[in-house]
Amino acid sequence: VAGALAGDRWARRLTWRRLLLAAFVAALVWAFALAVWDGSAALTRSARSPVDYLAALPLMGSAGRFLSTFVVEIARYPSHVRAHPPGMALLLQGMDAIGLRGAGWVAALELSAGASSVPAVLLAVRDLVGERRARTLAPFLVFLPAAVFWSSGDAVFLGVSAWAVACLILASGSGGRRSDVLALAGGALAGAGLFLSYGLVLLGLVPLAVAVSRRRWRPLALAVVPIAAWFAVFAGAGFWWFDGLAATRAQYALSLARVRPYAYFLAADLAALLVTLGPAAWVAVARLRDRRLWLLVGAALVAVLVADLSGLSKAEVERIWLPFMPWIAVAAAGSFEDDQRRRRWLGVNIAWALAVQAMVWSPW
Repeated sequence: VAGALAGDRWARRLTWRRLLLAAFVAALVWAFALAVWDGSAALTRSARSPVDYLAALPLMGSAGRFLSTFVVEIARYPSHVRAHPPGMALLLQGMDAIGLRGAGWVAALELSAGASSVPAVLLAVRDLVGERRARTLAPFLVFLPAAVFWSSGDAVFLGVSAWAVACLILASGSGGRRSDVLALAGGALAGAGLFLSYGLVLLGLVPLAVAVSRRRWRPLALAVVPIAAWFAVFAGAGFWWFDGLAATRAQYALSLARVRPYAYFLAADLAALLVTLGPAAWVAVARLRDRRLWLLVGAALVAVLVADLSGLSKAEVERIWLPFMPWIAVAAAGSFEDDQRRRRWLGVNIAWALAVQAMVWSPW
């Protein structure tokens, strides 16, 4: 009730910097509240799963050995490790080495990373369509139903990729040294993201669409430099990204995917995406007329369709769509001009999220 009645009002009254901070904190609290609906153990359920990343730590050995043998020994690791590049497992190994060990710290990382995507997307939208539109979007991002899946490793992918895309969009809208710094930062984050999840390569369509519309090629060219550096570092340690992708595809072909009907999940995967986006996003996309916002929404939808048609997302966990969801949800920034209607749809989305948390069960 507080979110529906006061969220929009606060978004219009706070200073911009305070709004960004408040949006991060509110999103974090919202995701935490949704997670503990099922009890405090639900916060760490994903991290404690025998198929998740923490279960791989005793099997990894040193970082060098893990990387150099990852492709040939991929079958010995839990399924989530086999399905992704080795970046997330290395990150958790590093956290463990400095004393941030256990499922509690992993859950804190996941929720914080997911919540950080909100200010990142707001900054990108402000740069593209102005501050007023970004302010109207803020509560819709904070109370996005997809937050039900933030207590998972995919929320880390969401946070890293959101900031990568935001930096590249800001770089394409800036000039001089600021543009170059933002492009290099965006490239560094994008490169890191590629070693967290193979699927994030498709999210490159979003900043690419904006850069093409603005005819700004220099930021994209600069972003390639840190991305190439990431590839060089991992290759030097013994892991070649394309070999890892091939090994993951081979493991996927040997898994339950071989008996999952492609035609059914072609629709079911998109249905899972729609459920976790919420009805406000459906209506916003249908009503969106702003061509600038369509750059973000259209590119994200194309990325989702490519992933869906590839078959590699067939019957995968619902949360694989997390990195794409906020770039579809930005349609709310251009579709609800009337204050009363905007608050009504915000309330509907909040109620929808609570219903999803209470009534939709996921084994993950």
